[in-house]
Amino acid sequence: MPPLLEIQGLCVEGRTPRGHWVPTVRGVSLTVAPGEVVALIGESGAGKTTVALASLSYMRPGTRVVKGGVRLDGIDLLALDARARRAARGKDVAYVAQSAQAALNPAITIGEQVAEPMRLHGIATREEARCRAIALLARLDLPDPAELAGRYPHQASGGQQQRVMVAMALTCQPKLLVLDEPTTGLDVTTQIEVLKAIKDVIRTHHSAAMYVSHDLAVVAQIADRIVVMKDGAVVEEGPTTDIIAHPREDYTRELIGAVKPRPVGGSVNFAVRETAPLLTVERLSASFARPGFLSKHDIASNVLQEVDLTIGRREVVALVGESGSGKSTLARVIAGLHAPFAGRVALDGRPLAARARRRDREMLRRIQIIFQSPDLSLNPEQTIGEAIGRPLKLYFGLRGRRRAERLTELLLMVGLAADHAARYPAELSGGQRQRVAIARAFSASPDLVLCDEILSSLDTIVAAQVLTLMRDLRARHDVAYLFISHDLVTVSAIADRVVVLYAGRVCEAGSAASVFSAPAHPYTVLLLASVPELRQGWLEDVVAARPPTRVQTGAAMPRDLGCPFRIRCALAIPGRCDREPPPERRVAAGHVAYCHREVTELRAAPV
Repeated sequence: MPPLLEIQGLCVEGRTPRGHWVPTVRGVSLTVAPGEVVALIGESGAGKTTVALASLSYMRPGTRVVKGGVRLDGIDLLALDARARRAARGKDVAYVAQSAQAALNPAITIGEQVAEPMRLHGIATREEARCRAIALLARLDLPDPAELAGRYPHQASGGQQQRVMVAMALTCQPKLLVLDEPTTGLDVTTQIEVLKAIKDVIRTHHSAAMYVSHDLAVVAQIADRIVVMKDGAVVEEGPTTDIIAHPREDYTRELIGAVKPRPVGGSVNFAVRETAPLLTVERLSASFARPGFLSKHDIASNVLQEVDLTIGRREVVALVGESGSGKSTLARVIAGLHAPFAGRVALDGRPLAARARRRDREMLRRIQIIFQSPDLSLNPEQTIGEAIGRPLKLYFGLRGRRRAERLTELLLMVGLAADHAARYPAELSGGQRQRVAIARAFSASPDLVLCDEILSSLDTIVAAQVLTLMRDLRARHDVAYLFISHDLVTVSAIADRVVVLYAGRVCEAGSAASVFSAPAHPYTVLLLASVPELRQGWLEDVVAARPPTRVQTGAAMPRDLGCPFRIRCALAIPGRCDREPPPERRVAAGHVAYCHREVTELRAAPV
C-alpha cells in the first residue's frame, strides 16, 4: 500500500531578525501510511514542528523551502496554489497547534470555532455543525459541552482550550491529523481521555497521524513508529518498541534517560519554620461571570470556591489538579489579574487590593508571575535586554551602566550569555525564552514567584535544566514559589507542600512526601495512578483496569454544597456526598483530606 504522506529530502531555511537565512530542516525524509501514527520527537529547536507544518504545505513567516517534496495521497502539496491549499487544510489534513491560546480566536465563541471548518467546507449546515461541535466537545471529555460552546476561549482553562483545538481538527474527519504537542497542557487524567479519543478516531476512520511531542511516555501509548530529530535532521527512526527498548544512537538514549520516574514519595527541600506565613489566602471565591451578575450564593458559576492557602517564606507550594480546576485562576487572583468576588489575599498580613492597578509599586514588585507560554508573554518587537531591563528601571530606577551590569548578572544567573541582551525572542529556543521570562521575574527581586505551568511546553531535557535552575534560584535568593503544574513527577522533585484542587475546591493538602507516599482522597489516588509509564500498552491497561461503574468524564458535578468529585468516586455515599460539604480529615501531621469517608476507609479502598 502506498504511503498517505511522503516527505522527501525536505530542506527548510529560516530568516533571523537580522536578515540572515539559516538551515532549520536538513534533508528530512519520512512516510506515514494510512492508519499509521508516526511520532516526531526531539528537543526544542529540532525542527519537528517545521516538518509537521510542511505536511499542510505551510511555512511560518520567515521560513522557506529550498529543496524537497511533500506529497499527500499522491498530490504535491508544495505545488498547489493558495486556493487549493485552503481547500485541503481542515478537510484532507488538519492541524492541532501546540499553543491553543495563540491559535484560538478570542473574539469568537468556542462552539462557533469548532463548527467553522464544517461550514467552510460545505459539510454541514449551521445547525448540523453546531450539534456536531457539541458532540465532539463531549467526546473529548469537556465539562457541560453545550454551556462551554457559548463561552469565549479566555473563559476556558489552558487544557480545555487544547481539547477544543483537537475537536476542531476532528470535525471534517481528515485523512491526516497533524498533532503538535496536543496533550502538553493537559493533566494526566484528562490526557488519558484525549489520547484514547485520538486513538479511537484514528482506528475508526483509518486516519493517519503525525504526532509531534517531547513526552516519550505519551508517544509510547499512541505511536506505531518514532522518528528522532536533532538540529533539523533525522537521527534515528524505527518501530516504537525498538526505539524504546533498543535505541541505537546516543542522543536517543539521552532522551529516554530524561524520562522521569513515577512519583513515589516526594522530598521536602526546605524546612519552613516561619510562624507567620508570607502569603495568606482565605475563603477565596472567583468566577468568570460578569461583575454584578453573580452573588456569592451562586455556587454553580464559581471557578474557585472558598479556597484557603498559605505559603511560607522560602517555601514551594505546588498546586495540582485537572484542567479547569482553578489553578491558573488562583494564581491570577493572587497576582491581581483576576478579581475575586469573595475572600481575602494578604501578603505579610497586609490585605492586597483585588486589582493589580490598585496595588502600590512595592506590592507589585514582591509578587511576580511567570506564565506558561513565553511566546505570548514576551514582546516579539523588544530585545531581551529591553524585556528584562524594564523592571530594573520601574522598581529600582536603574539606568545606564548600572542597569547594563545588573542585566548581565541576570542573564548569567539563568544560564544565558551577556550578548543575548541584543537578541529578539524569535532568535531563541523555547527553553531559552523561558529562561528570559524567569530572569525578568527575578529582576524585581520578588519574595514570591507564581509559576504557572512553566515547564509544560519544554522538552524533557530542557525542562530538567530549567527545574534545576529554579531550585538553585530559590536557594540563592530566598524566594517562595507557588508552583502550578499537572506534572506530578516534577512537583514531587521541587515542592515542600502540595495542594490538590478539584472543581475549584481543595480536596487534599499536605507535605509532598506525605501526599505522594500515602494519598488519601480518591481524586489524588486517581491522579497518581494516571501518570504515564514508558511502555506500550500502558494506556490500554489503565482503561481496562477502571471499575466499570465509575464515571470517567472529567466534568465536575455542579458546584453545590456537596462534593464535586462524587460522580467519579467509587466511594461516594448517596444522601451525604451530594448534599453536604465534605469535612476535613486529618491524615497525618500537616496532611488533611476533605472527604465524607473516614481515613481508615480511604486507606482500605482499592485504587
